[in-house]
Amino acid sequence: MELPANIRALYPFASHWLETPAGRLHYVDEGAGDPVIMLHGNPTWSFFYRDVIKDLSATHRCIAPDHIGCGLSDKPQQWTYRLQDHIDNVKALVNELGLESFSLIVHDWGGAIGMGLAEAMPDKVKRIVVLNTAAFRSQRIPKRIALCKVPGFGEWIVRGFNAFAAPALTMASSKGLSADVKAGFIFPYNNWANRIATHRFVADIPLDASHPSYATLQRVEEGLAQFKDRPMLILWGQKDFCFNNHFLAEWRARFPDAQVQLYPDCDHYVLEDAGAEARGVIAEFLRG
Repeated sequence: MELPANIRALYPFASHWLETPAGRLHYVDEGAGDPVIMLHGNPTWSFFYRDVIKDLSATHRCIAPDHIGCGLSDKPQQWTYRLQDHIDNVKALVNELGLESFSLIVHDWGGAIGMGLAEAMPDKVKRIVVLNTAAFRSQRIPKRIALCKVPGFGEWIVRGFNAFAAPALTMASSKGLSADVKAGFIFPYNNWANRIATHRFVADIPLDASHPSYATLQRVEEGLAQFKDRPMLILWGQKDFCFNNHFLAEWRARFPDAQVQLYPDCDHYVLEDAGAEARGVIAEFLRG
């Protein structure tokens, strides 16, 4: 996909590609220094981290992949789109780049994928930044998202009417996004075929043990304890209707020594709403 000039101006990064069994995985690799892997969720892509990359690349190597089906990565129509597959892709990227250690910034689905990566490579993980996400099982799911999981109907509204990525442009930010930023977020999801991941991520939310990704998430959850003493920053927009204060409390209970930065007036897209202040907190934390 070729980015229009207005989006490229916001996201002026060279493209890199990893060949995976599912197709080409696109990633940003900017700057030099200690590597930081930034993992996005649904329905965002590496565009979510554009300003963090601009700020942090002066001192760190910033690596931000687009999960298969998202952003500028390939969008295969016959792939599984399971949590384990996304974890395996990021593991392959770490191995391809030969990273001996890295820090993580994770948001939304990036939480489960990132902590799955950490669980697989625990000795490589230096620091962890958690942004409005979960990496543990929960029965809490907002009705509007549960509706998108309804077999048949969910795929019809998400892929046919962009009923996940489009509403997020207003529902995920309490302070509002500019027209160009909205265009950037939604650009990769411009037709039925290109919206496959936005639907499959929702369908992959494992609510009971019969779900194909339940055991994977359980394993990720059980691996969290080994990072109890690893430096962690929890940076949280408290107006998030999905990853709300219940999930924040779960992170704080599991990681009582974590540094916590709360933004009561910010929403799910906390990096958009909290802007330079949040990026400053992240940069200071990663400097140690």
